[in-house]
Amino acid sequence: MWEQRYDILQPKRTDTNIRFYDDDDLRLLLSISMLNDNGYKISKIAKMGRAEIHRFCGSLHDVNDEFSHQINALTLAMVELDEERFEKVFASNTLKYGFEDAMTKLIYPFFERVGVLWQTGTVLPLHEHFVSNLVRQKLVVAIDAQSPIKGPGVPKYVLFLPEGEMHELSLLFACYLLRSRKNQVFYLGPNVPEEDLKSIQQTCHPDYFLSILTANLGKDVTEAYIDRLAHNFTSTKILLSGIAMDGMKQMPANVTILKKASDLLPFAERR
Repeated sequence: MWEQRYDILQPKRTDTNIRFYDDDDLRLLLSISMLNDNGYKISKIAKMGRAEIHRFCGSLHDVNDEFSHQINALTLAMVELDEERFEKVFASNTLKYGFEDAMTKLIYPFFERVGVLWQTGTVLPLHEHFVSNLVRQKLVVAIDAQSPIKGPGVPKYVLFLPEGEMHELSLLFACYLLRSRKNQVFYLGPNVPEEDLKSIQQTCHPDYFLSILTANLGKDVTEAYIDRLAHNFTSTKILLSGIAMDGMKQMPANVTILKKASDLLPFAERR
C-alpha cells in the first residue's frame, strides 16, 4: 500500500518480476514504521526525503519508551552497524528499567526479530555477530559485577552448552540471574564434552546442571542425550531450555524443562 499509494518505495525486481528489498530499503521501512508509530501520518512521511526521515528517527528513542519502538531502533543500529546508537538505546533502557528487565523485555524480543529477519534473508551473519558480541560484552560486565559466593547451603549450578552448541547469550544471562541471587555458579561455556561433566560432578558435587539446546539434531538424538544426562547424574537436578526442547513431553524424573528465562527464577531465588 505504501509503495502503490504513496510511492515511498521503489523495490528492485527479479527477472520473473518478483519484488526484493536491499539494506537501504530495510532501513527506510524501519524508519517509516518508527515515525508512523510515533504519530507521523504516512502522507506526511511520503513527502520527506530519505535523509529527513532518518534524521527524525535518530532522536526518537530519546523520548519514546515503548519497547516496540526501541526494538526498531536496535534493528536500525544493527543494520547500519552503528555501535554508538545500539549502546545508547541499551543504556537508556538499562537505566530506566534495570538490566534484567532490559534483557527480558527488550533484548530477547529484539533477537526474536533478528531471527525472523535471518530466516527471510534480510540480515547477514555479520549483522547477527555484530549485535551478539555487543550484548555478550554487556552480559559479561554485569556478571563480573556480581561477587562470587560459596559456602555451606549455597546452591551450586554448573552451566554449559553441549558439544556443537556455541550460542551462549542465553546461558550467560542465566549465569547473571543465578549470581545476582547469590547462587554459586560454575560456568563452563559452550562446546562441553559429556566426560567433562562427569569430572566436574566428582569435583564440585553440583546441585544443578543447566544447559540450553538449540541445535536441530533431531528428536531422537536430543532425547538420547537427555537420557544419558539423567542416567549419569541421578543425584543432580537437570534444567534444560532452548528450541530443541520444543515438543518434548515425557522427561526423566530429574529433568525439568524451562520454557523461558523467568522459569529459572523459582530455582534461583534463595529461600
